[in-house]
Amino acid sequence: MDAAKKFFAGKADVELILQDAQEDVIRQQDLVNTLISKGVKALIVVPVNTGAMEPIIQAAADAKIPLVFVNRNPFGENALPANVYYVGSQEIIAGQLQMEAMGKVMGGKGNVAILMGKLDNEGAVKRTEGNEATIKAKFPNIKVLAKETGNWQRDQGMSLTENWLTAYGKNLNGILANNDEMALGAVEALKAAGRKDVFVMGVDAIPDAKVAVGNGSLAATVLQDAVGQGSGAAGVAYTVVKGGKSASVIWVPFVLVNKANLSKYK
Repeated sequence: MDAAKKFFAGKADVELILQDAQEDVIRQQDLVNTLISKGVKALIVVPVNTGAMEPIIQAAADAKIPLVFVNRNPFGENALPANVYYVGSQEIIAGQLQMEAMGKVMGGKGNVAILMGKLDNEGAVKRTEGNEATIKAKFPNIKVLAKETGNWQRDQGMSLTENWLTAYGKNLNGILANNDEMALGAVEALKAAGRKDVFVMGVDAIPDAKVAVGNGSLAATVLQDAVGQGSGAAGVAYTVVKGGKSASVIWVPFVLVNKANLSKYK
């Protein structure tokens, strides 16, 4: 949002209207319909539920205005409809980068658990898929003990980790979290249990996670370039509204962030 605001700040010919769907897909559909009724010339949408965007796609098509999805991909491997765009990162790569790093710090053997995001979210599904595919391809001596959803929340990441510590004890060597909030919850649980032998990794490189990487409580995170996504989506919308052309899909790369390269991303 901040990146989109910054992109449009110097453009006097654009009014940027911001709305919060509050992770409610029906509210998101209603907001889109209200904006269309007000005569907006383009829509930028972060999908609440990547499997439930058809009403929004149809509404934009009926209004004959460009629709730019950002951050969460409703289309998977499928082609996008006409006048619909996507700016984001290939979520499976975040899971691959994360697991490759985890495999290295674990020495290629041991047991991990996976903290998944909301199960209706493409990011949660694909990041987990990336974790598991990398284990299968590169780390045959690493086993997944458990995977459960913490719904992106720090407190749920903490409580699930507490459960896993009880269930698996010293057999748990690593925790892969689909986002940093859950990873930081896992870090809190491990600290409370006096466990310094479990590696934890997240995704997003939020400020708290970068602090945790710096002090060693988080082994790594994967930077999802929110600035690149926000400004990229704004750029696509602006270009198309002004009569220009844009690629239908623009990928913004993920980057592994650990202690070795942390200074570049502070």
